[in-house]
Amino acid sequence: MLHVVITTIQRPTASVFRLAECLNEGKARFIIAGDTKGPDEFDLSSVDGFDADQLQFLDINSQLETGFELGPLLPTKHYCRKNVGYLLAMRQGASCIYETDDDNAPLEDWTIRQPWVTDVRFAGRSESDQPNWYNVYKYFSDKLIWPRGLPLTEIREPSKIVAERPEALAPAVNDAGRYWAPIQQGLADGAPDVDAIWRLALDEEFTFNRDRSVMLAGGQWCPFNTQTTWWWPAVYSLMYVPSYCSFRMCDIWKSFVAQRCLWELGTGIVFHAPEVVQERNPHNLMRDFDDEIPGYQQNNHLAEVLESLQLQSGVDHVADNLLTCYQTLVEKGFFPEKELPLVKAWIRDVGSQHVD
Repeated sequence: MLHVVITTIQRPTASVFRLAECLNEGKARFIIAGDTKGPDEFDLSSVDGFDADQLQFLDINSQLETGFELGPLLPTKHYCRKNVGYLLAMRQGASCIYETDDDNAPLEDWTIRQPWVTDVRFAGRSESDQPNWYNVYKYFSDKLIWPRGLPLTEIREPSKIVAERPEALAPAVNDAGRYWAPIQQGLADGAPDVDAIWRLALDEEFTFNRDRSVMLAGGQWCPFNTQTTWWWPAVYSLMYVPSYCSFRMCDIWKSFVAQRCLWELGTGIVFHAPEVVQERNPHNLMRDFDDEIPGYQQNNHLAEVLESLQLQSGVDHVADNLLTCYQTLVEKGFFPEKELPLVKAWIRDVGSQHVD
């Protein structure tokens, strides 16, 4: 069964109620991870057809009572509490985990996705010894916009779309012409996921174009986030949200590690046209800017480091590759040493759920 995982410090928002309406009648289970700031309860019983058994709310005490090794190691007042929600979904046998935030409301054509995709376009390859960045937002809009985490040197680069499948994706395609895509990201209309510089300089209500999905291959980079993202069991290990880095980079650096590990499976991240509208929670943009500085300064170098790694191929080595990535990023100074015990606890917790 599909499991939806959200972390929040609020009671249900209008966006969460809208998602529950899409997934009533037992179509999914909801796991809500709270924090020390709240909420004190989480009630979706007013949604027609939504069964109380579909919802599990985890306050801090409940998170510790799950028995996961990682639970007491995670800092509080941090987005990383979402890790406990992922682990509980795995324990309950989730066939797919959809992660989102409490300010993302499904659009009318929102639908439960499958791990195989069709009718996709691909990113062209640049001949360069530098990381090959792709601004997926440019494919879905002619306006100047870029995803949070894209190096600023890349924001005016043209969209590089090709129809031909890159050879690196050959293992991902089956005889029916469908592509195995165990991580998929939907875009968000309204207030899409962008950095503070875009909001300070260009902010506007935004609507992307509807077009075919885009699939990246090995050697191609684009940041993705945790706002409307689909994961399947073979890559559940890659869901880990790091604790000891910039708050505005924790999900972005997670995405870079996940993308690098996807290459060893012969596949890559898929981006879909918008499936939600974000009704953004209040933010302090200058605080966001300060928190994004490590990304502005280091994202390209971080990609270079990950690209240089020798990892192991195949689904049996996903967790090993995750650990190798974080060990290297600690050695290179992106994370402090205290991140590694959490990564190792996460891997043991995931392994104990017998995820196939």
